[in-house]
Amino acid sequence: MPRSGDTSSTRNIDLRDRARRLIPPALSALSGAFLMLACAGCATQPNPDLYLAQARAYAADLSNREAAPQALSTSAIMDYAGGGEHFRARENLLIQRPAKIRVEVMSAAGVALVVATDGDETAVFNPAKGVLMRGPATAATLDRYARIPLPPEAAVRMLLGLVPDGSMLASPPAAMTLPGPHNDNQAILVYREPGGVTDEIGIGADRKLASVTEKLADGRVGYRVHYGDWRDAGKGIETACSITAEFPRTGAKVAFTFENPVADPKIPAGAFVLAPSGVTKTMSLGMAATNPEAPRG
Repeated sequence: MPRSGDTSSTRNIDLRDRARRLIPPALSALSGAFLMLACAGCATQPNPDLYLAQARAYAADLSNREAAPQALSTSAIMDYAGGGEHFRARENLLIQRPAKIRVEVMSAAGVALVVATDGDETAVFNPAKGVLMRGPATAATLDRYARIPLPPEAAVRMLLGLVPDGSMLASPPAAMTLPGPHNDNQAILVYREPGGVTDEIGIGADRKLASVTEKLADGRVGYRVHYGDWRDAGKGIETACSITAEFPRTGAKVAFTFENPVADPKIPAGAFVLAPSGVTKTMSLGMAATNPEAPRG
């Protein structure tokens, strides 16, 4: 983040403190004279009121997106690197707020693996072996089988291009950093969560969400997501078709390229609760000793 000695074009402006201040009483004539002299250099000084207004405008754009979409379907290319592995897979994705995800991993022969979570349970079906596995809907299970190391609700918000917590947009950010080469020409809104976690929300020149960075209380980056290639997904809803998430603590990186996104599609009943025919064996996810091999290509 910029230091206090940075220029006004890159300065981190404390907006929440500014928003709490009250306008002082009328100044005396003598104080007014000094104020007029001081304002001679105002053109080169940052104006916290203008920054606060700009930050509120950015937050309003993000709040509008909170209303849509509620769901998304698309085919996608998933590229994963981490733990000594690097592979690509073609997938069909179905995502529904607040915490439902269905991933169909494709191979040349058809569906090779289905991973689905309804927010409470995660199920994994291997059609070739007729094996259905069930377990809790956690970041660990999504990481293991869908390569997304986030809890279901956080994963849904990431894939839909939403900020980590929409409720935080109701308050002014704690600070805003102006666009510059140091931050990929993004305006950065800083929100602080209870417990010391900080969310840095990057807004691009097109006023769309460009990045999300979660920093832990000790200053380490928990994860960082970059968004791009925003497209119309129908019903007047745009979605980011390029999503790259990095998880520095584990060294994992996963990228999704959406090919044909459809906003708020019709969702079949039971799409997120697997009970497929042809099941020959049912077991707990905890009993599976190894990760299923993901199709390459």
